[in-house]
Amino acid sequence: MQKDLQTPAAGLSRRALIGGAGALGFAAVLPQAAQAQAKVSVPNLIKANTLVMSMNPTLPPLQFVNDRGELQGMRWELGNEIAKNLGLTPEYVRIEFAAMVPGLAARRWDMINTGIFWTEERSRLMYMVPYERAAISFLVARGNPLKIEKWEDLAGRAVSVELGGIEERRTREVDGMLKAKGLAGIDIRTFNNFAESFQALRAGQVQAATSIDATAMFWQGRGDFHRAIAGLFPQTATFAFANRVLAEAVVGALTDLRRSGFYDQLFDRYGVLKIEGDFKIDGPGPG
Repeated sequence: MQKDLQTPAAGLSRRALIGGAGALGFAAVLPQAAQAQAKVSVPNLIKANTLVMSMNPTLPPLQFVNDRGELQGMRWELGNEIAKNLGLTPEYVRIEFAAMVPGLAARRWDMINTGIFWTEERSRLMYMVPYERAAISFLVARGNPLKIEKWEDLAGRAVSVELGGIEERRTREVDGMLKAKGLAGIDIRTFNNFAESFQALRAGQVQAATSIDATAMFWQGRGDFHRAIAGLFPQTATFAFANRVLAEAVVGALTDLRRSGFYDQLFDRYGVLKIEGDFKIDGPGPG
C-alpha cells in the first residue's frame, strides 16, 4: 500500500538523512518476494531475481531515510513498482553520488535510481532512460535575510552543493555567467552529499545551497529554508544502466505503469513534472 507523503516527511531528521547517506555499501532489501515470473534474468542482472539499485537518499521528498532508517520517497516507490512489474525483488545500495557511475560500470548494481540528469557525455557511458523533468533551485536561510531573489544576487556568495552531480555543474555555470557580467563569482563549496550541503547552509557556513526544485519546495514547506531562486536549467532526469536488455525491460515497465495510471498518480502526488512522449533509451549507450 502506498504511504502518505506527509507521514515520513513529518518525522524526517537531519540525523536520519546523514546516517542514511553515510551508510556506504549498505544494501536494503525489501521483504516482499517477486510476485511474478521474472522478465529479466542473469547475466542481464547481477543477482538472480533481484533488481539492485543505487540511491543517495538525501533528497526529500524524492529519496530520503526516515527516523526508523527506512528508505522513502517518490523514486523509491517508483523503483519498487518497476521491480514488481519485472517480477524482481528490489534491493537498494545507499551510496554517494560520485561513486554511482563507476559502480555501475563495475556491476556493483544494475541501475542508478537517483534522478541522474541526462547529458550527452553520460549517454555514451550508460543506457539512460528519461522519466522525470526537473530544474535547479537555490535555497537560502529562512526568511531570506540577504534578499537573494535572482541569480545575479549570488555574486560573491558562498554556495554549497553535492560533489559530482549536475547541480555542481550548473552552479559553476552560474559562476561563469556572473563573471561574464563583470560581477564577482561564487565561492563554490562541494560536499559528499546533499545532507552535508544543506547542513552547511543551516550552520551559516554558506549563504545558499544548490538543489533541485522538488527538494527545495520540500525544505521551504517545512520552514527550514527559503527557495530564493527556482526553475533554472530545466532538464531531464533518468534511470541509468550498464545493460541494454535491462534498460529496455525498464522502458516496458514504465510504459505499463503509465498505462495503469500509477506513473501519473505518483508524480502528481509528489508534485514532480512528468516527461512527455514515449519512454525510451536516450543516447547511444556504452561503445
